[in-house]
Amino acid sequence: MVPSLKPFRFAVQTSSARDGHAWREQARRIEALGYSTLYLPDHFDDQWGPLVALTVAAEATTSLRVGGLVFDNDYRHPLVLAKEIATLDLVSEGRVELGLGAGWLRGDYDAAGIAYDEPSVRIDRLTEALDVLDQLWGGTATYEGAHYRLRDAVAAPATRRPPLVIGGGGRRVLQLAARRADIVGVNPNLGSGKVDESTARSAVAALYDERIGWIRDAAGERFDALELQALTFLVAVDGNRAELAHQMAPGLGISEDEALDVPIALVGSVDEICEQLVERRERWGLSYWVVHGPEVEDFAPVVARLAGT
Repeated sequence: MVPSLKPFRFAVQTSSARDGHAWREQARRIEALGYSTLYLPDHFDDQWGPLVALTVAAEATTSLRVGGLVFDNDYRHPLVLAKEIATLDLVSEGRVELGLGAGWLRGDYDAAGIAYDEPSVRIDRLTEALDVLDQLWGGTATYEGAHYRLRDAVAAPATRRPPLVIGGGGRRVLQLAARRADIVGVNPNLGSGKVDESTARSAVAALYDERIGWIRDAAGERFDALELQALTFLVAVDGNRAELAHQMAPGLGISEDEALDVPIALVGSVDEICEQLVERRERWGLSYWVVHGPEVEDFAPVVARLAGT
């Protein structure tokens, strides 16, 4: 059983441009092509600083939503993030989606000298951060937890709780997302701390069936209200599905049939990709799809056909 089917939405995750002018033009182009949202990741590589870049993108557009996919909870105290997001939400006139995660990329932690705690600790810390954010969005936060302590804290100019995105591939984080988020990202498992063969093997269809079950059971009565999101890892408009599956399967240790049905790979003609998206919405409820910057133009005909339907 999947949530009541939502209209399709599409977003772009991108991270930089040649300069400020090119960034503004990129944001305007994404908006003009009918994408709902521009997301930035949150890493310590050569990407732009997400909060500044998102502010510029929001200022350059009129309807495009902006957000982090996702902000790593360990990089900013929740009071600091709440104030920045509240400011961005105010100046963008309510166009922010707040993506927040427990952190996963070990290389970022090593580069910054931040302790890479066990997943259970990072998820505990994320859970406390969500509690703090709920208080801040409600007015004043006084909180005593294992990881955060606040007294009479405010996140002015906070005026509302923005839509919250939480995603993952493991049971516990998806259960947390099901209980607390508005948008749940259904992802492969990144428990290894990097994108590797284990990540790809965790992207097969049968494991997505399992993940939707975890979300459904944890969400309870709010399941139908959830919007389910998928961040793609392979998009090839006019690509040959059978050929790609034949190439992918041996390296991933999966069958060619399994490779053909990896949910977050969209390969084929525009018609074929549209069919794949409709099938995946019916099977898993995935209606909010995220592609990457280089795919914006090629994927635009799919957006034109399906967005809002």
